[in-house]
Amino acid sequence: MASSVFSSSLLHSLLFFFFFFSFSLLCNAFPLHRHRHRHPRFASHNYRDALTKSILFFEGQRSGRLPPNQRVTWRRNSGLSDGSALHVDLVGGYYDAGDNVKFGFPMAFTTTMLSWSVIEFGGLMKGELQNAREAIRWATDYLLKATAQPDTIYVQVGDANKDHACWERPEDMDTPRNVFKIDRNTPGSDVAAETAAALAAASLVFRRTDPTYAKLLVRRAIRVFEFADKYRGPYSNGLKRFVCPFYCSYSGYQDELLWGAAWLQRATKNPMYLHYIQVNGQTLGADETDNTFGWDNKHVGARILLSKAFLVQKVQSLHDYKGHADNYICSLIPGNPFSQAQYTPGGLLFKMSDSNMQYVTSTSFLLLAYAKYLTSAHKVVNCGGAVVTPSRLRNVAKKQVDYLLGDNPLKMSYMVGYGPRYPRRIHHRGSSLPSIAAHPAKIQCSSGFSIMTSQSPNPNILVGAVVGGPDLHDQFPDQRSDYEQSEPSTYINAPLVGSLAYLAHSFGQL
Repeated sequence: MASSVFSSSLLHSLLFFFFFFSFSLLCNAFPLHRHRHRHPRFASHNYRDALTKSILFFEGQRSGRLPPNQRVTWRRNSGLSDGSALHVDLVGGYYDAGDNVKFGFPMAFTTTMLSWSVIEFGGLMKGELQNAREAIRWATDYLLKATAQPDTIYVQVGDANKDHACWERPEDMDTPRNVFKIDRNTPGSDVAAETAAALAAASLVFRRTDPTYAKLLVRRAIRVFEFADKYRGPYSNGLKRFVCPFYCSYSGYQDELLWGAAWLQRATKNPMYLHYIQVNGQTLGADETDNTFGWDNKHVGARILLSKAFLVQKVQSLHDYKGHADNYICSLIPGNPFSQAQYTPGGLLFKMSDSNMQYVTSTSFLLLAYAKYLTSAHKVVNCGGAVVTPSRLRNVAKKQVDYLLGDNPLKMSYMVGYGPRYPRRIHHRGSSLPSIAAHPAKIQCSSGFSIMTSQSPNPNILVGAVVGGPDLHDQFPDQRSDYEQSEPSTYINAPLVGSLAYLAHSFGQL
């Protein structure tokens, strides 16, 4: 009996030793701490919180009569007589940045990019989707007013030079609310085609939830694009005194015609637009090597958008746009033979000193959108023998967003209200001056400059606002007077909404 018990114990001991030894080998081969950091649920940032705030920002930029559900409560009604100088209703829309002018060109681009964010990643937004739709609708309601008359678009409300001579709350505005328009005699194909793109893209956002509104948007987009194409010319020719140097059209209008046609092709599926792109693509600069994407230059955006039609919808005639899009990707991704992009020592994409973050957010969005299209088509990008996968594109985009949110040498979040350290003195009139609730009396035109030049932090936190960002050396002074680095704008935030929705979903936060 004793011998059988002994042999059984020995067997158990040997088995235990074998399993323990095997387990140790496994642990050494696959260390647990390394595995944890590879886990797709590991995130250094709360992307969901950042997403909520990035959309909330738009409520702080609203012009017009604010709705009962307005969440940015330090703002009040403003610009309620906008348009009256020409007997038209132009109340509403957005102030583009830290001033009190309504510029139609960047407002339309903002609308297009907010819409594209929702089209590609809205399905991942959960509870924020309705807020994103409302942000788009605040813009499209205004753009419908601005395009109500055939062959006419009201493209600006407010005299920018006189507005910039004051530092006052939008609620106190007493600068001239001059209205500027384009028409057959003063064409503006750039702003008109961007407006058509905005209306067409937004129609896709509302197609299921409000089909009547979506049809109105797409009908207007068709009419506005016809006007843009028929009466050609840059809007900053006829309106140079009023729109330059603020939103001069430096890249011409060809890029907007291609971009507008691409959005109408997507929204209507009418072969007429595909034909237009095929016939006019090269003359409109489809193969240009300019790799900047922002409120002025749409070439890269059009390439990525049209590549989707080829990759996902299998529109063979748009085959070349995959090549054009790939060239853009190769110019961006570090470490391949065609890389041309400049990055700061801390890793931020750097295009220019004035409001650089707009290029960071727009580029990150394009990388994520293109990664989605490539994944659908089981394709990669080939950069002179170096293969760039969709996951590489996503990693590059994530790194840029993470830098923006605080993974940078200064440990500074460039989104106001996100994280423990963020800009406190942003170049923004409404944020920097005491609110109506705190100071009911009017603040006169020049009285606000003493606050603008002071070191005191802004009393009203414009939650979600993303500022122009650091310089080429990752430095950021946080000075209100430094509009290049400290001013937020709607077109910085608009593409970021889509990127944050994707990242929040990827890391299980939505």
